[in-house]
Order: sequence, then structure tokens, then C-alpha cells
Amino acid sequence: MTAENTHAVVLGPDSGLDEVGELAQQLRVDSVRASTAVGSGHPTSSLSAADLMAVLMTRHLRYDWQDPGNPANDHLVFSKGHASPLLYAMFLAAGAIGEEELMTTYRRAGARLQGHPTPVLPWVDVATGSLGQGIAYGVGIALAGRDLERRPYRVWVLCGDSETTEGSVWEALDKAGRHRLANFVAIIDVNRLGQRGPTELGWDTDAYARRAEAFGCRAVVADGHDLADIERALSVAADGQAPTVVVARTVKGRGVSEVADAEGWHGKALPDELAARAVAELGGVRHLTVRGPLPPAAPAAAPAVPVRVELPRFRPGEVVATRVAFGKALAAIGARPDIVALDAEVGNSTHAEDFGKAHPERYFQTYIAEQQMIATAVGMAARGYRPYATTFAAFLTRAHDFIRMAAVSDISMSLCGTHCGVEIGADGPSQMGVEDLAMMRAVHGSTVLYPCDATSTAALTASMAYLDGISYLRTTRGAYPVLYDPDETFPVGGSKTLRTSGADRVTLVGAGVTLHECLAAAELLAADGIAARVVDLYSVKPLDLDVLALAVRETGALVVVEDHHPEGGVGEAVLSALAAQRLAPALVHLAVRNMPGSGTTAELLDAAGISRAHIVRAARDLVDG
Repeated sequence: MTAENTHAVVLGPDSGLDEVGELAQQLRVDSVRASTAVGSGHPTSSLSAADLMAVLMTRHLRYDWQDPGNPANDHLVFSKGHASPLLYAMFLAAGAIGEEELMTTYRRAGARLQGHPTPVLPWVDVATGSLGQGIAYGVGIALAGRDLERRPYRVWVLCGDSETTEGSVWEALDKAGRHRLANFVAIIDVNRLGQRGPTELGWDTDAYARRAEAFGCRAVVADGHDLADIERALSVAADGQAPTVVVARTVKGRGVSEVADAEGWHGKALPDELAARAVAELGGVRHLTVRGPLPPAAPAAAPAVPVRVELPRFRPGEVVATRVAFGKALAAIGARPDIVALDAEVGNSTHAEDFGKAHPERYFQTYIAEQQMIATAVGMAARGYRPYATTFAAFLTRAHDFIRMAAVSDISMSLCGTHCGVEIGADGPSQMGVEDLAMMRAVHGSTVLYPCDATSTAALTASMAYLDGISYLRTTRGAYPVLYDPDETFPVGGSKTLRTSGADRVTLVGAGVTLHECLAAAELLAADGIAARVVDLYSVKPLDLDVLALAVRETGALVVVEDHHPEGGVGEAVLSALAAQRLAPALVHLAVRNMPGSGTTAELLDAAGISRAHIVRAARDLVDG
């Protein structure tokens, strides 16, 4: 590569555009060098946006790089997370990381400069790389800044043109427009080329602009390589008047003639010889330092005031739906000022609206946009709030990728899925959550809870506010008798043994609605002289292995019953836990194996093979076998 330009220059808001242009070239050079050094990465995607980011970080991004926790800092989200060479080159220019770290650790095992950025870096709010998510996160952060924190920071999101074909992008812009988030700016890097060839719209910047405007955002079209035009566009975007989408026409691989606007270079590091020619063409290695605009002085946060949370109390025998108990408990824990609630236009069914009535200033409606609901929750969690996001369990499947990526971001948030299983009855299979346990158990670091009554639901709803990672509460539509006294405790990872004796010959394991079926089955078995233990496995992940192992040793036979598909639910959780202990009881797993239709709850439970009659039959077969 060419000899380095070792003359140190510090750039700031007053630097001329010619100096900003030198910074843009430095960002390009360092993007090429870092990706070539490791032999992987996305340098051409980085080259196209370098001019945009050079103007942004010198002139408009109000950020104290030495204090990434400053609450007044602006926020920069790289939705096109594959352009991480560019982002890390910016961090190097800002003095946040050193050159050795960028050139020797990028994309390597154990390093924090991963292939796509994650919050292991203090300058990164959320993990990106699953395209179409960054704008949605940005909306959540902008809402938190304006409506919760009451701070004047701006949120800048760099988005690729290919990812705008994701529906989540337009869900996000719809919400940015509806909420008039004047502190939100999306910059679309329209470089015309995607992974396998041209993008859907190519360089039709007017089409991008019309679409953005149709969702209530202001669109500003710019030449993404004309620094003066970029400065004009970003100045308009920063005026605090409207949510803005800067549509910037760029060239993929800009500055390197051998790859500029050429297909076949997406996600490929430049070979050594080509990289050397590229660095020379870009003017060689530079060591410019950026000292961009600082954020305004942030007033000290008010000290936290302890609050008393009084959960609703339910009497044993009272008939209450767990979704109703969830809503009442959520409203109660809303006494904590860091609790926020999000709804996808079903709050009157999920009872999340109970929180909205009690704490309207912290209740956010995303309408039927489950991806944006989760993204908003992630953005608010990144700003220190504890979100509870609720919808029908079946519809959370739409947002699974956002939930998965929230785990990559190390986000802590609480989710509630209601209307679970065939138990919901006549609405039919489109509304039945029968895959949600598998989905949520598979999320890294998740907690999965499935209470059977109002008392356990209220307690677990409150417990979720203190859990790290992503916690999920599964609730039912129908009302069932309260089984537990209001002062009963429900530790996460525990269970409750509701029926036991020294003569137990089989253990019935249920959760939610099937726990009630197990209790009824135990009564029927007792009438036949068969003593059955009944375990309420309200904590599905983690589960109470000690109680299960004891049941295996003392009864030798288990019937596990769940209102869920057999794959990935309670039964598989039990089996995998027992297998890890080399315990192999006689076991029957009852689950929803058919395609349900409409009907009454009792009809559908029986048709699915998870009713009390089926439990009794399975238990008898085990005992008699």
C-alpha cells in the first residue's frame, strides 16, 4: 500500500468541505484496509456511504465520543449493518478505537469489532445486520427521547436501498410520520446494487421520495457524493421540523474505479493487490481526527424515588382469565416510572389497555404492526426503560426476527402473548398461538412463563420487570378458577405441586389451561384408585428439574400435557431436561398434533387430545403397562 500521510489534522464543525472530503477518503481507505486484512467484509457497501457519514460526523452528529453514555448524545444506527467497516472507520477517526484494533481484530474470534455491529461497543445502541430493522429501532429511540426522556437528541439511521423492500421499513416510517418525530432522520444510501445485482428501484430516487412522503415523512433528495448537497440535505433534516428521509444517490464502490458500480463485489474484501491499488487511488492512508459538534449540556437526572407496587389480589375459587390478571398487574407495576407498555391494537383483548388507562403518558400504540411494536420496545429498552409489549401470541410470530435480534442486542424486555392454544375456541386456527413456546424458548437467554391462574399471573408479571434478557408470559383467553392464595410466591425456575401423596403412581405435568385439565383428570383417576401427582410447570424456561426428577424417582411415569404443538413446547423442555440427567421415565406427551378448527374450548381440547379424558386414558395406560 502507499506510504501513509502522517500529518495529523483535527476536523470539526468549522472545517471546510475540502477537509471533509479528505475524511471521506480516509473512511474509504480504512474500510478497504480493515476488510482486506481479515479477508472478509463489505467494503463496497461502505465506500458508497462514506461521503454521507463524513459530513454527518463533522457537521451534524452531536456526540461526545469520550462519553458515550451522555444522555444528550445524538444516536447513530447503521441499519445497513454490513457496512461495519465504515462504522468502525468512523470510530477510529473519532478516536474511540485505535488503528491496531481495527486492522488486527475486525471480524476475528473474540473481538468486539464483529462483522455486524452490536452493543458490546458502547457507541452502538442496537445490533443490526438483519436488514430492515434499523429504521424501526430508530423510531423507538426517537419516541423515547421525545416522549419519555424529554431530551433534544436526534436519531440518525443509515439505511441501504435493498432493505427498503422489507415491510418493516414502511411500518417504521408510517409511525415516524404519524408521531411527527422531528428528531428522526433516515438516510437511504441508494447505490443501485444489492447482493446479487440491481435493486428493485435502482437509482429512481424520486420513487423513494414519493414513498417516504406517502407515509407522512419529509423527503430530501441529494447527490450522495456532492458534499455541498449532502450538507444542504442534512441541514434540512436537522431543522427539527419534521421526520425526514434523505434519499441519497450514491455509487457502490465509489472511489475505486475497478469495483465502482460493478456487480459481483457485494460482501467481498478486495484482494491484496487490488486493495493496494484502491488505497493509492483514494490518496493513501490518512490519520485525520474528528471532533464534531458536542451535544448540549444535559441536566442531571433526578434521583430515582422508590415506589411501592401493590399487585391485585385474587381469591381462591374466583374465576378470572389470566389475560385479565396480566392487565391488572401491568397497570399496578406501572407505578414504576421506567415501565412502558406497547400495544398492537388489541389492548382491549389482551388487557394491556389497563396500563394505558392508568399511565397514558407511557402507553404506546403501534396499531397492527407487530414488528414495529417490538422494535419500539427495543429502542426504548436501549434508553433504559423496561417495556412490556403485548399482542396475541399467534401474531408475535411476525416479529420473531426482531425478538431474535433483541437478544443479540442484549436487550431486557417483557413480552406477553395472549389467546394461546386451541383453548381460545371458535375463532379458529389463525388466531391460535400454538408455536409460541417453541419460538420463545429458542431465543438466547430467554425466560418463558406460563401461569395457570390469576394469582400466579400477577406475580410473574411483576417478576418479569426484574429479569435480564427477554421474558415471555403466555396467557389464556378463557377464565379459570384461582388456585393460589394471594400471598403465594412464584420464583422463576420453580413449579408447584398441587396434588401429591406417598401412593402416587403417575405424575401429571401441565401449565396454563392443561393444569386445570390435569387436576380434573387426577380426580377421575382417584375415583378409580389411581393416585396421581399434579405439577404446575408455570416456569417453562428455566424449569424445575428437581421436582421433575423427584417425580420420576417416586412415580416412575409422567404424562406431560400442553396446549401447543409437540415441537419445542413444554414436553420437549421436560424431555431434554430429564435426558441431561439421564432420567428416562415412562412418558406420554399429549400436545396439539392436529390442525384445529372452530368450536368450543371443551370440544377443541378434546379434539386435540389434551382434555382430561385423554389425560386419564394416557395415565391408565402408563400405570397398567
